Parts: sequence; structure tokens; C-alpha cells
Amino acid sequence: MPDGESIPVPTTAAAVGARDAVRRRSLVVLSLGQVLGGIGFGSTISLGAVITERLTGDEALAGLPTAAVTLGAALLAMPLASFASRSGRRPALALGMLLALVGVVLVVFGTASGLFPVLLIAFAMIGAGQAANLQSRFAATDLATDRTRGRDLSIVVWATTIGAVLGPNLIGAGEALGDAMGMPPLTGPYLFTAVAQLLAIALYLVALRPDPLLLARASSAGGSEASATRRAQADRPGAARYAVLAIAGSHGVMVSVMAMTPLHLVHHGAELSVVGLTISLHIAGMYALSPVFGILADRLGRVATILLGQALLAASLVVAAMGADSALAVTASLILLGLGWSGATVAGSALLTEASSRERRTARQGRSDAIMNVVGAAGAAAAGGVLGVLGYAGLAVCALAVVAVVVIGGLLAGRSMRSPDRSNHPVGT
Repeated sequence: MPDGESIPVPTTAAAVGARDAVRRRSLVVLSLGQVLGGIGFGSTISLGAVITERLTGDEALAGLPTAAVTLGAALLAMPLASFASRSGRRPALALGMLLALVGVVLVVFGTASGLFPVLLIAFAMIGAGQAANLQSRFAATDLATDRTRGRDLSIVVWATTIGAVLGPNLIGAGEALGDAMGMPPLTGPYLFTAVAQLLAIALYLVALRPDPLLLARASSAGGSEASATRRAQADRPGAARYAVLAIAGSHGVMVSVMAMTPLHLVHHGAELSVVGLTISLHIAGMYALSPVFGILADRLGRVATILLGQALLAASLVVAAMGADSALAVTASLILLGLGWSGATVAGSALLTEASSRERRTARQGRSDAIMNVVGAAGAAAAGGVLGVLGYAGLAVCALAVVAVVVIGGLLAGRSMRSPDRSNHPVGT
């Protein structure tokens, strides 16, 4: 079925079934794309700091590749969303992965030539892949119903777990392969990254048909006059603004605390194996239980699940503040931190989608991803200074202020964010 073909509104049981089949197939494709993207991204982040330190000889610059990836994702989120709005999810996701592939090639070139500015540009371009991965969770909602939106989105988020675990574990094999091929030191694992990006591009271009965004748009265009009136009234900018606040605030809290945890643990004598285990458990908390939060968002409501995420974030920060000198307490804190991020991100993304009319939806999704990445980068940058002045416990207490803002916003705006039809649209419950 061509992407631009006019598609009647699914009013019969057969048409509804056909649309649902496309929705399920799209979820499979998007989930596989997340696995491939996660494989590439995991290796990229793991090696960027080491390559930079060896290339420049300055340990203080080691965090710049991660910052460049985050900045690249922020800068490219809105252009990719705009492209998706014009042409569909399929070409937009493929373009994001293609730009990331070019970035991978430039990483190898920059490392081989010793050109640090080229390396930073390369990592910024790799951020396009991260922006595409973030857009995938919104693509999962294009054909979802009000009762399945949170669950569908969370399934794609969960798939990130596989790639995030596999990516770093391929570093050893990639380095051996790179040595055999005569590649610059530490760049061998990027062979796996390049292959993963190529497979993701092919997957999106070949398998994501019909395009879920274009299909949803064409389906809604042929509705009755009553449906058109309801769609015109569907845009709720206040709810959308709160969703952006919840997503960005939760991400800023998570990134600022997570980024400083390895340094804090090492300064308190923890072995690197303990640091690695803590971060692995944190990542598991971020992604592994996302389907649970998706189901809760569909059944309990979006705002209620966002507030549950804030409760978990607050518990994490309290544990971190009170147990800053205990590696076990810090590990428990990081697990709770990941869980809180997951709940707020899944429910917030679902709320943002359904609070936006189809005309504004894709642009707002891109804007939300851009703001989310900028806040994360700012949080990570500020966290170093806070850690130096107030310590790890002080950092946790400062992060609690952000959680409080999100909670107060949810409590104050909860009533205005209720849908006219609560039985089918459990947003504000």
C-alpha cells in the first residue's frame, strides 16, 4: 500500500482489524530498530571518553563526546520531527540512522587523523541516531488507541534494553576484529555500530510499510463531521506543556545524578566492577519494566503514572542523600532512579501525544525531545559543580527541587487535563 494513498476511515470490523494488524507489525519493526540503535549507541558512549582522553591527553575533555551526542540529538530532534510530519516516520527514522552512520565513519577518520574537532562533529552526528531512537517511541503511538497508547509506547522503550546490554558487550570482539583489519585503536567496535545502523536503515525503509504516521493521518482525514469537530477540540496545550515539563524534568534529574555516580563511587573506594554493576542495574531500571508503566498509564491514567514516577525519583534521591557513603545504598538509589525515569517518560510521552491535535503532534514531539536533551546536558554539566561544592548528598537534595516542581504542576493542572470522555481516555485520573 503506497504511503500517500488515500485510506478510508476504518469503520467496519475488517477495516479495524486491518489497521490493528498494521499497528502490531509497526511495533515489531520499531522494536527491532530500537535494538539495532541501542547496539550502536551503547558502543559509542562506552568508547567516546576513552578515545578522547587518548587523543588529547586531557582527562578533563573526556566528557565532551557524550555532551556532543546529547547536543546533536537536541539539535536534530525538531528537524527530524518536521521531516516526519511532511514525509512520514519511515524516511525520517532512516535519515536519522543514516546521519549516525556518517558520524561513525567520521569517528574512525577523526581518530586515525588525530583531529579532535572532527571527532566532536562525528559524535554530534551520531546524536541523530539517538534522536531517531527517541522518535521511535512516538511512532509507536501513531496507530494506537487511547486504551493501548501507553502500552505500545512502552514496548518500544523496553526494546532498548536489549541493545543497551548487547552494545557494550561487543566491545572486546570489535576491538579484536578492528586489530585484525588494521583499524586505529579502539575503533574496531564501531564496525558493529556501522552494521547495526545499516540494518536499521534497511529495516525502516523496507519493513515500515505502510507508514504509521501517514496511515493514521489519512484515516482521520476521512471522518464524519462529528469526528472532525471532536478532533478540532482535541488539542490541549496545557496538558502538552505539563507533559513536556514532566519528561524534561525527570530526564534532567536522572542524568544529573547518574552522571556523577561513577565518580562518587570511585572517590569512595568502590571497585570498577561495582561501578559497572550499579550502572547496569540503573539501565535495567530505566527500560526493563517500561511495559509495566505503560499498562499503568493506560489503566490508572497518564498523570497518576507520572506522579508515581516522581514518587520513585523522590525515594531514590532520599536514599542517595541518606546513604551517600554506602555503595549498596547508592546502587539501590540508581535502580529507583531508573524506575522513576521510566514511569514519567512513558506516561509523559503518552500524555503529550494524546494532548496534541494531529496538526501539532509531531512538531511538539520533536520539541519535547529537543528540550529533554538540552535539560539533560545542562543537568550533567551543572551536576559536576554541585558535587564539588555540596557533595553527592547535596546533589540529591538539589534534584529533589525539580521533582517537587513536576509534582506541584501535576497536582495543580490535573483537573484541567481530564478528557471529556474519561472512560476511553484516562489521562487525568
